[in-house]
Amino acid sequence: MVARALVVAAPASGSGKTTVATGLMAALTRRGSAVAPFKIGPDYIDPGYHTLAAGRPGRNLDPVLVGEQRIGPLVRHGAAGCEIAVIEGVMGLFDGRVADGYGSTAQVAAMVGAPVVLVVDCRGQSRSVAALLHGFRSFDPTPRSAGGAAIGRARLAGVILNRVGSARHEEVLRAACDEIGLPVLGVLPRRAELAVPSRHLGLVTAVEHGAAATAAVDAMAALVAEHVDLDAVVRVAEPLPPGPGWEPAAELGGFRAPAGLRTAVLGGEAFSFGYAEHVELLEAAGSEVVLVDPLRDETLPAGVGGLVLPGGFPEEHVRDLGANTGLLEAIRALAAAGAPVRAECGGLLYLCRELDGVPLVGALDATAAMTGRLTLGYRDAVALSDSTGFAAGQRVSGHEFHHCAVTPRAGTAAAWGWRGGEPEGFVVGGVHASFLHTHPAGTPDSVTRFLAAHVPAAQVGS
Repeated sequence: MVARALVVAAPASGSGKTTVATGLMAALTRRGSAVAPFKIGPDYIDPGYHTLAAGRPGRNLDPVLVGEQRIGPLVRHGAAGCEIAVIEGVMGLFDGRVADGYGSTAQVAAMVGAPVVLVVDCRGQSRSVAALLHGFRSFDPTPRSAGGAAIGRARLAGVILNRVGSARHEEVLRAACDEIGLPVLGVLPRRAELAVPSRHLGLVTAVEHGAAATAAVDAMAALVAEHVDLDAVVRVAEPLPPGPGWEPAAELGGFRAPAGLRTAVLGGEAFSFGYAEHVELLEAAGSEVVLVDPLRDETLPAGVGGLVLPGGFPEEHVRDLGANTGLLEAIRALAAAGAPVRAECGGLLYLCRELDGVPLVGALDATAAMTGRLTLGYRDAVALSDSTGFAAGQRVSGHEFHHCAVTPRAGTAAAWGWRGGEPEGFVVGGVHASFLHTHPAGTPDSVTRFLAAHVPAAQVGS
């Protein structure tokens, strides 16, 4: 079965594309379709809601982090066995990396070969929507690859009108869309009850929000099912172009971990910013992956020889994290034994001596604190030190997104450097910790390097 695909985009952030995309995923799933959910860009929040909506892992599509050659294969991998892939865009249709717009929704739609459904916030406009749609349909006819080659164009297949105030408002908007020949696939009225609580980095994660997150997804599904023509949406979706799917084992270059290897990955409410492909790569290499919730699990499972600490919101749970002294001691012992410990952003904070005055693991001789300043953006980084994840001199594309500061900013052996920035992060024994998020699908060699550095369980604490 070849899945069909479509991209849900918008003229700008705040137009309602997350509500529509998540609602589509849930509504189509609930009427019996197998839906593959995707999010363009480095966002970790929306995929959690997508996972709730579709019952399948929400996956990211970011050519900056994984390379454009992997986008099509990653979609086919995630959509295997599904009838339709729903891909939520990022920001406005043509917004990507600040410097050049690379990695925009329009470019990814062209890479995937999927049509675009544009969600338009119609407050304060009527016939002017025709000019807006005409502009988005005609602008940037040939998106470019990183090498400058044309990759086709984003094709608008229809529009969903959001926040429509009245029947008369809808009538005028539909007429305007008819003028330029774009079909209206749905009309959503103004609603206030779909708001999801937010904090400094965006929405509260689905895993933290619990029953309320499920209720929010239920409300999105009901809204979309009532006001969007689901059959029309499925009709405008197009089959994915033929080609190979992403194969984690093939990305590992034949590497196989020794029998019995176990890798722990932190998760739960405090550490939910990970990529599904990371676990798939670890498992494809032969490692058993065990999930550890630091808010509930009091120690590491037996036999663990390495640890992954993804990002998340440890600052929101710091008192409970600090109170779990058994797990803190176990992680401290694992790091002291030289085991590979890969920590990004929230994971970095957890490894510090303290976060906002609360003692934590202490594997790093540093303190962490929340600040009022947002650090955000893609980074073309170079590894400054050999580590259990990267070779000194290796270049990667990563992303920062945090409101935190670590003192000092880097250890004696720094993890990363990039143009215009000071050295950042820590390489201490087997620990590699920094604010920089990387996508393991874009750096599969970092996974093999990590697994090759695992230590025997008997060595921990010795």
